[in-house]
Amino acid sequence: MAYTGDVTPGGPSDVRELGAATIRKMSVSEMHNNVYLVTCTATGQQLLVDAADDPARCLALVAEGTGRLDHLVTTHQHWDHVRALEAVARATGARTYAGADDADALPLAPDVRLRHGDTLRVGDLVLDVVHLRGHTPGSVALAWGDPDGVTHLFTGDSLFPGGVGNTADPGQSFESLYADVVERVFGVYADDTWFYPGHGGDSTLGAERPHLQEWRERGW
Repeated sequence: MAYTGDVTPGGPSDVRELGAATIRKMSVSEMHNNVYLVTCTATGQQLLVDAADDPARCLALVAEGTGRLDHLVTTHQHWDHVRALEAVARATGARTYAGADDADALPLAPDVRLRHGDTLRVGDLVLDVVHLRGHTPGSVALAWGDPDGVTHLFTGDSLFPGGVGNTADPGQSFESLYADVVERVFGVYADDTWFYPGHGGDSTLGAERPHLQEWRERGW
């Protein structure tokens, strides 16, 4: 069956086979948090993006792949994205990562503090770190450019279909997030880039780009 990105808490994962990588997506908790597993086809190394909740389900997702977990990235510090972080890290021994400016607020200090322009290697896959300031000070996105396809971008709560992520205020935080999303996402990646947010369904940059000015004018 074709990948759709439509998942529900407690339901099965959706799987996207890409040749060099496999992306699995599932949803957990009453907040409908998305959890992603990226598997390198050549090496079997795996990356989990946001151990949001339900450690047993997160570990079951890991087992759906190769059964190992090498890397665990937290996209941002908010409580609903970190509830399974400690348990999954302990159970797997995965190396943990988070944005440098969010690291001290996490329940588990990351092994690696990420900054804009860093790269993260998962076997043969290289993911670029994109720092997007505003939803939280240290929110990060991860971009993997498929050599045989499009770029795949994991945006946490910084970019959704229909707008940027919620910010603490409609002023400076929104301005910061909007500016970073425009410059560091829409200004860098092509319209066929597929992005995977922290909640809900996926989209492409091309589908969202015509609405950037609309988002700017409404201020959220």
